[in-house]
Amino acid sequence: MSYTPRLKEKYSTEIISELTEKFGYKTVMRVPKLKKIVISQGIGDAVADKKLIDNAVEDVTRIAGQRAVATISKKDISNFKLRKGMPIGTKVTLRGSRMYDFLDRLLAVAIPRTRDFRGIDPKGFDGRGNFNMGVKEHIIFPEIDIDKVSRIMGMDITFVTSAESDEEGMALLDAFGFPFIKK
Repeated sequence: MSYTPRLKEKYSTEIISELTEKFGYKTVMRVPKLKKIVISQGIGDAVADKKLIDNAVEDVTRIAGQRAVATISKKDISNFKLRKGMPIGTKVTLRGSRMYDFLDRLLAVAIPRTRDFRGIDPKGFDGRGNFNMGVKEHIIFPEIDIDKVSRIMGMDITFVTSAESDEEGMALLDAFGFPFIKK
């Protein structure tokens, strides 16, 4: 017996028919789907302390369930004491089952743990159906042991969809259960 993530099953059984009914797609292949999720962190103080990058890579790896990589600077910026090739952040790209597992943990566990949470602002759409959101504290994820964290850092999460407009992208993410602020 093979494992299928809960949200992947929900997409194939409920969301496809819901979006087809709402937007009138002629074929199932036109229905927007989630292609990938990119988690990234920029660590500005890593210029002075190289150990911050190692800790950040470990934390993002634990959160995503997949090995994160350090991102390096592309050019020299003297005002920031930055040299070309220095590590300045981390990122990981999730696809397939790991993507759906992360999305499930984000929506069911991590977002409700956010302090003073009132909903996700839907202003993060880019005009092509993709959505960006920021998380101020990476300790909202249950995989992170708060006692071992030397420094609380934020992260950016990008949801890349095959939607052609922000309206379709929002309908897709809303069907997954995103707690968007209603206007």
